[in-house]
Amino acid sequence: MTAVVAPDRVAPPGLGVGGRLREWAPSVGVFVGTLAAWELLVRGLGLKQFILPSPVAIAQAVVEYFPELWASATYTLVEILLGLAIGTVAGLLAGVITARFGGFRDSVLPFAIAANSVPIIAFAPIFNNWFGIDKQLSKAMIAAVICFFPIMINTVRGLTSASPAALELMRSYASSDAQVFRLVRIPAAMPFIFTALRVATTLATIGAIIGEYFGAPKVSLGQYIVTYSSYLNFERSWAAIVFACAIGIGLYVAVITAERFIAPWTLERGTGGG
Repeated sequence: MTAVVAPDRVAPPGLGVGGRLREWAPSVGVFVGTLAAWELLVRGLGLKQFILPSPVAIAQAVVEYFPELWASATYTLVEILLGLAIGTVAGLLAGVITARFGGFRDSVLPFAIAANSVPIIAFAPIFNNWFGIDKQLSKAMIAAVICFFPIMINTVRGLTSASPAALELMRSYASSDAQVFRLVRIPAAMPFIFTALRVATTLATIGAIIGEYFGAPKVSLGQYIVTYSSYLNFERSWAAIVFACAIGIGLYVAVITAERFIAPWTLERGTGGG
């Protein structure tokens, strides 16, 4: 996993309805075309549902079993949000402290980058043992640890990427460290932080669901997928995967929306998300 994710480049904001439609048309076309090809492939080759269910079969499973899928998705969403909150707060605080002290940063940051490459999922059984195999906190902590390092590292990179000219100008006005931090360093760090948050939403979703594979109540997406895969009811497992994807996409869009309100200047200069 890459430790530092460069802020995305996007088209200038303010496109009209027609512009937005043209912007989204290729993605929608690819999505619809993929589903159509998938359906034709399953039907044309006569693939059995335990090999690869068709999109139509998955959609029927979503409709038929919607109440229990919704309950499982809601249960897992709580774990994801809790883990995302813990990992974000801890990562931001650690990033601010690390960026503030140069000597500490030089000694800690290499270890943080190295730790970011460790497969934290391998520790899922340990976390389940520490916090309870049937507790939501154990899965939330797995998600939190996975989110922590990208957020911490990108926060450090963002805070230390402030323009030297801007810092020198603030010093010429005899600004305090708090003023420099608030007026220069935080705005410079926002693109990095929101890019890390977009990555963290996906990581938290993956971490929580994989953690459920190692043990969780039946009313969870991870156990739902495992249970019905063992029964060869793969259309129901794929339906649960659809809900997991919806959670990840929804959280990603939520972060982009928050960025538009909290740090709109990142979009205006073409360095933000969206």
